[in-house]
Amino acid sequence: MPRLSDHPPRLTAAALVTALIAALLVLLPGAAAQAAPVLLSQGRPATASGEENAGTPASAAVDGDNATRWSSQFADPQWIQVDLGAPAQLSQVVLRWETAYAKAYRIELSDDGAHWSTTYSTTAATGGVAAHDITGTARYVRVYGTQRATQWGYSLYEFQVFGTSGGGPTLPGGGDLGPNVIVFDPSTPNIQARLDEVFRQQESAQFGAGRYQFLFKPGTYNGLNAQIGFYTSISGLGLSPDDTTINGDVTVDAGWFGGNATQNFWRSAENLALNPVNGTDRWAVSQAAPFRRMHVKGGLNLAPDGFGWASGGYIADSKIDGQVGNYSQQQWYTRDSAIGGWGNGVWNQVFSGVQGAPAQSFPNPPYTTLDTTPVSREKPFLYLDGTEYKVFVPAKRENARGTSWGNGAPQGTSLPLSRFYLVKPGTTAATMNQALAQGLHLLFTPGVYHVDQTLQVTRADTVVLGLGLATIVPDNGVTAMKVADVDGVRLAGFLIDAGPVNSPSLLEVGPAGTATDHGADPTTVQDVFIRVGGAGPGKATVGMVINNHDTIVDHTWIWRADHGDGVGWETNRADYGFRVNGDDVLATGLFVEHFNKYDVQWNGERGRTVFFQNEKAYDAPNQAAIQNGTTKGYAAYKVADSVTVHEGWGLGSYCYYNVDPTIRQDHGFQAPVRPGVRFHDLLVVSLGGKGQYEHVINTTGAPTSGTSTTPSTVVSFP
Repeated sequence: MPRLSDHPPRLTAAALVTALIAALLVLLPGAAAQAAPVLLSQGRPATASGEENAGTPASAAVDGDNATRWSSQFADPQWIQVDLGAPAQLSQVVLRWETAYAKAYRIELSDDGAHWSTTYSTTAATGGVAAHDITGTARYVRVYGTQRATQWGYSLYEFQVFGTSGGGPTLPGGGDLGPNVIVFDPSTPNIQARLDEVFRQQESAQFGAGRYQFLFKPGTYNGLNAQIGFYTSISGLGLSPDDTTINGDVTVDAGWFGGNATQNFWRSAENLALNPVNGTDRWAVSQAAPFRRMHVKGGLNLAPDGFGWASGGYIADSKIDGQVGNYSQQQWYTRDSAIGGWGNGVWNQVFSGVQGAPAQSFPNPPYTTLDTTPVSREKPFLYLDGTEYKVFVPAKRENARGTSWGNGAPQGTSLPLSRFYLVKPGTTAATMNQALAQGLHLLFTPGVYHVDQTLQVTRADTVVLGLGLATIVPDNGVTAMKVADVDGVRLAGFLIDAGPVNSPSLLEVGPAGTATDHGADPTTVQDVFIRVGGAGPGKATVGMVINNHDTIVDHTWIWRADHGDGVGWETNRADYGFRVNGDDVLATGLFVEHFNKYDVQWNGERGRTVFFQNEKAYDAPNQAAIQNGTTKGYAAYKVADSVTVHEGWGLGSYCYYNVDPTIRQDHGFQAPVRPGVRFHDLLVVSLGGKGQYEHVINTTGAPTSGTSTTPSTVVSFP
């Protein structure tokens, strides 16, 4: 059957019906949240009169993916229907036809799936994307085709029903922050004892279930040392970091692991000013441990006590008055900040938009320095406006340099907590989806949340914010979360942990084949971490998929576990880590590790990456297990052969094939050779001689060799 292009040209906003509807979903302060029309049909049960074949089921027309479709048998009449699960007030049906469309059809409504009434009919349809305003209340919606326009059957990429849910009572916004959010003010007694109590529990609980968020109200706190363990976040509640001052330290060290900080993951510090007791604060972390919106009135030491190993981290929107001591950090990325100086560098230190950053000098010292960050939008954060909790959503900046908060009030929008549904332990996926359908944002309080259906973010400018590394686990092989083809969604501050049944993906931003331009109001994905295995058996075909154009992925760690429970070449199988199909996608601070095949697949045009850190899968059993046709091994970062424009700065890939140290990789990076595809400051490293690289990118760059753990570098490609 004829097919539309998999990569159609971008459409204008005026031509995109679904985007227009999404734009109408933005609620004014004080408006009734439940009044906003939303997409009700996506992911709901769908049936049909018949199917062309097993590859074109009815469910493919309600999956949010423009590359899949339902197609019928080649006869008249034929129908497809969707069960919304409960009666709903309906406002619009959007049909995205394939080339084989219906010339004559009816849209019908039913309360029971047996008795139908017609709400729209036509005998002169022309295919394409057809939007029909309808009225009525129904649980079931059916498209009933009576005359085909072609010799083929009826074929729909998407069948979308919009309206307002009538299922169940309206969910409330706001409320208390739950048992694992611990709020202090300067008069709170025994703050240190409470900090120490949580740290004792979380210090070595690398794969435990505990989740905690410390919140400090504006004011001054004296004599504290907040030691931050696993799944613990500490934040100030001011609009500026300087509103909340700790005369003391926020500390991460590695005593629990013998002075080795390479497993100090999953924790964060945000929105505080520190006066370190000895003049220098210690933040010895590795992946998934952001240091955001902090003001250190002194120095910052990124190494553990004794200068043991550390494996890289992330600073953004922060001011460090003194020197940042990198010491043993193998790699690090700092964005849109101000520092008093930077000392040392092991393999890969990247700066963009950082006042006081060292000059460009890669590979010796290994500094990659961009004067500005192309596009950035800081992470949303909780704060107090008087006695009222609100979430501040910072504005987009272009060619940013320095902090967003240093010169007057930050730019952005405040959302009252009443606009958020507070997700607490025990909340079901159905309830979360009902809240999203009502038009509420989601605020995940600390906890572990199993979801038996995909969380559907269908409204423009929705905020999904996690506290205390809130963790989402998909059950029964579902995708944990999907974002529709809408503007300005903010996903921030949570972990998605694969379940034991394989998920096709864990997070999808946008449906496949979208053509919408989101440049004016991009979606951002910030401090959203993906894990496959480690906390138990987990599987996923791909970790994170970015389909929407213009998306910003700002600090993520997408990790197929190399240690913990449920770890093995097939036990926690996950072939691909990060797949980009959208155009004009920007990744700032991209960490992707240990996937069975490609760690990064970049298919979209005009993609950009500022800083990339990767390790190939340790546990490959032999050379044959990673053979990619005639190529030895899958590249860590693969740009599709069809791409004409792409650029990356400061990218590193390391191998440590400890099961079979004789394995060889042809290269760490693979890209088409054309003028528009450019890379700056690449390196590959063999860790202790456990496997080797033949080249850095394609056939360029010297091979690694021996056990010296010395990088092979390429300063510019091509």
